[in-house]
Amino acid sequence: MTYVIALPCVDVKDRACVDECPVDCIYEGERMLYIQPDECVDCGACEPVCPVEAIFYEDDVPDQWAGYYDINVEFFNELGAPGGAAKIGPVPYDHPTVAALPPQGNH
Repeated sequence: MTYVIALPCVDVKDRACVDECPVDCIYEGERMLYIQPDECVDCGACEPVCPVEAIFYEDDVPDQWAGYYDINVEFFNELGAPGGAAKIGPVPYDHPTVAALPPQGNH
């Protein structure tokens, strides 16, 4: 099981979750943050600190954002499991679904 970041993060990228994550498994794309499912230890530290309530336990993702589980997993198809976001820094792309979204306003 893992946590999932959904639509409210797009074009916000607050990063409070990154600061809170004890295993450094939250990676930064161009428009949103992504949780690496194989590196996530399900501690839940990220969820309560997200100011836009974009982080959900995988079984609790609201229906309208259910596709974000796959988006988080597929973002890492090329990147793999680098073993820590801090050492690679921001990634210069997003999942194609996120990249295709219109600009998101305040949530």
